[in-house]
Amino acid sequence: MIRIFVLDDHEVVRRGLIELLQQSGDIEVVGQSGSAVEAARLIPAVHPDVAILDVRLPDGNGIDVCRDIRSVDPRIQGLILTSYEDDEALFAAIIAGAAGYVLKQVRGTDLLDAVRRVADGQSLLDPAVTAQVLQRIRRGVHAPPELAQLTEQERRILGHIADGLTNHEIAEKMFLAEKTIKNHVTSILAKLGLERRTQAAVLAVRVLGGTRP
Repeated sequence: MIRIFVLDDHEVVRRGLIELLQQSGDIEVVGQSGSAVEAARLIPAVHPDVAILDVRLPDGNGIDVCRDIRSVDPRIQGLILTSYEDDEALFAAIIAGAAGYVLKQVRGTDLLDAVRRVADGQSLLDPAVTAQVLQRIRRGVHAPPELAQLTEQERRILGHIADGLTNHEIAEKMFLAEKTIKNHVTSILAKLGLERRTQAAVLAVRVLGGTRP
């Protein structure tokens, strides 16, 4: 059984999603919430395979929840569900480590398929879009709020992390001391709300759609 958590502040929508998921036969809903703060606390505790996360919530947003829960347990896959096509939200979702981004207008069968694919470790993000996001990271063009705080140097380093380079390799490529790279990585983690370099590596993997350091 695929274990699912549903986050949506509209009770009718949430109940409809749960009913659809439960009727599939191979999906079990292990938790639900209408609050970003509550979901960020509950999701790591119930260990779902996939968290379906609404973007707009009264006390936050699903993209922040995705980043928070994956910093605790990167095995949890985030599937962003939204009513609006928003490029910047899509970019932010990729940076937060989401495995997929689906509009609420999606057909029920397509949503179930998306859940199964994400649970299986697949990415629903178009490689062309993730490549475009990587370029934006490196150039700092229309960066999501999380990345807007990064300096040009830090964006370059995050780009190299996305290419799968270690701190030592990045130092050689940028003609800098490895200690300098480590200091920059520490700054990047702090600005992105992460705790370890491995979490930044997971983020970078999502940006590139599968390349691992």
